[in-house]
Amino acid sequence: MTILERARPRSDRIGGLTAGIFDVDGVLLASPHEQAWREALKGFADPGRFTTAIYEAHVAGKPRVSGARAALEALGVPDAERQAVIYAEHKQRRFLELVHAGSFAAFPDALRFVQAVAALGWPLAVASSSKNANQMMKQIHLASGQSLLDVFSANVCGRDLQYGKPNPEIFLLAAAEIRSKPANCFVVEDAPAGIEAARAGGMAALGVARLEDASELRAAGADLVVTSLDDVAIDALVNGRLSRRST
Repeated sequence: MTILERARPRSDRIGGLTAGIFDVDGVLLASPHEQAWREALKGFADPGRFTTAIYEAHVAGKPRVSGARAALEALGVPDAERQAVIYAEHKQRRFLELVHAGSFAAFPDALRFVQAVAALGWPLAVASSSKNANQMMKQIHLASGQSLLDVFSANVCGRDLQYGKPNPEIFLLAAAEIRSKPANCFVVEDAPAGIEAARAGGMAALGVARLEDASELRAAGADLVVTSLDDVAIDALVNGRLSRRST
């Protein structure tokens, strides 16, 4: 039986939440992916046409070449399938230049939330299609002296998987590696495709709306949407539930 075949529908969730899975870009880190995709578009199309909406709808969460092809198709670029490989290479070169220049940072609310959940003793996994996520997380240091990457029990970033989001493959693999049932995991995502992937895997979906896109995350099926992870109630998590912090 494959990981995909072991996925359970959300309606079959047994018990409460006991583990967390985190996306990276837009959840843990303000990374330069979108900027790199936009700037690398020069020579293929007008970079000004590459909006945040296009990035979120067609690129975020997908393997690099798949995202490149989807973006070019959305922009009406001829021969998008062939051009996608070249565009993806240009994007990666520009991205590495931006990372080397230090053009990324961790979201403070994300660092507080990750450490609060880790303090519960829960197993945590980090799961991103980005092959650059590990490099960036290693450069983020916590007060404990750990790197951000060190907090996680399992790391499935940058794996060569058969499917991209909204397929749940990456999240099901993460759940397997932290030895947790999908039904007992919550996934933190900032993109509708990621929320859909969590739902498809039978997991609770926590949407963080950093781009004024709460309605899109709700439409994708998020169980809870917040604009800051500080708004998630840790005491509710202790009881296995996703809930907003009372004010």
